[in-house]
Amino acid sequence: MKRIMLFFLTIIGLLCNANGATLINDTEVEYGITEIIKPIAKAANIPENRLKIYIINDDSFNAFVRGGEDVFIYTGLLKQIKSPNALRAVVAHELGHTIGGHMIQIADKMQAEMMRTMIIQALGIGLMVAGGNPSAGAGVLAGSAGVAQQSMLSFSRDEERMADDLAVDLMVKANEDPNGLIEVFQQMHDIQGAFETRINPNRINHPLTSERLNNAKTKIGKLKNTPKKSKNQIAKEKTNYDILRAKLIGYLDTDKTVLTLYPYKDKSDAAIYARAIANMRAGNLGTAKTGIQTLIKRHPKSPYFYEMLGDIEYQYGHYDDSVDAYKQSLTLSNNAPQIETALAVVLAERNKSGDKEHAGELCRRVILNEPSPLAYWILARVSDSATSDWAMAEFYKMNKDEKNAKKYAKLARKKAKKGSPEYIKSGDILKK
Repeated sequence: MKRIMLFFLTIIGLLCNANGATLINDTEVEYGITEIIKPIAKAANIPENRLKIYIINDDSFNAFVRGGEDVFIYTGLLKQIKSPNALRAVVAHELGHTIGGHMIQIADKMQAEMMRTMIIQALGIGLMVAGGNPSAGAGVLAGSAGVAQQSMLSFSRDEERMADDLAVDLMVKANEDPNGLIEVFQQMHDIQGAFETRINPNRINHPLTSERLNNAKTKIGKLKNTPKKSKNQIAKEKTNYDILRAKLIGYLDTDKTVLTLYPYKDKSDAAIYARAIANMRAGNLGTAKTGIQTLIKRHPKSPYFYEMLGDIEYQYGHYDDSVDAYKQSLTLSNNAPQIETALAVVLAERNKSGDKEHAGELCRRVILNEPSPLAYWILARVSDSATSDWAMAEFYKMNKDEKNAKKYAKLARKKAKKGSPEYIKSGDILKK
């Protein structure tokens, strides 16, 4: 059986989907980003542990917040934003939209503009029916959509200015340096400044980056005091953030890009991590293992370096060593469903005495905390007939395959005891 890479995409093959975009599921990255933006969430009055991070595998320089507690961040932004404080500023801006009630206001504005457009269109039709100049009525009809569009674009630009303003307030309230917003706008200006000189500022839904940069500088310049951290705090945060970025770049970019950004002369943790990941992806397991062992010696209490060691040993076919590494990773981490899932995969494949039972326990724990298709798939492999069929039904349900979900739910209902969890849950699938 061909071995699969587990690691941080536990897995990118059994994907979640948000508006058609691929989500990356990784404990280390999600936890790290949550820690970075936790002060901003607290300042925005979001209850602890309610904030949920989603990483979208897309090279766009973008992020957005949905429902006030779900933060979606694009890998393109994470790979390009170079400091944790700048990332905080991005999230502060997005939460500014939520605090300002902009989503509701946009919906109300759209409804108002639709009504306005209908009235203008009715006027145009009236002119034509009344026997006046037909071209006059046609002109009103053609212009109605344009009027609404311009109104919405203007409204959107105003909302962005308000969100920028609120982002500064949130950063200060969180006791974080608001200059992170200037850093973001400066980077955006460097990326797209030349392009913006050739566009009409009234035809876009954001203010020009140069305007936003100047507005942020003006507002921050008027503050009597801006929060400051010690150099040691800043350096520690930067080191941790660099590790997250290195992991994403190592997994998502080409070997050439990785070595350009992290040449072998670079002996930093981030560089060793990125190169080790790139080598593992390329099948250079010996080099990858040497790199990750170096990091484990430097940071023996990091669960994620042991997690990667487990990945490497699994690909070698060293199941015992892989199990030991994953267990050490779980010992050092708190709630880590993705690592538990990876361990369950190896146990199911090793299949020593007690392995299937242990894998099943891990999968059930994962399903309670953070259900995933892979957890259901492994549970199906290591369980008895009725549980296996129910788990496969849930697997197909999560993958939006209704036909196979109901097929296995029917099989589970025939085999499971009436009133058992598998019987009841299979029935729920059949009802939908």
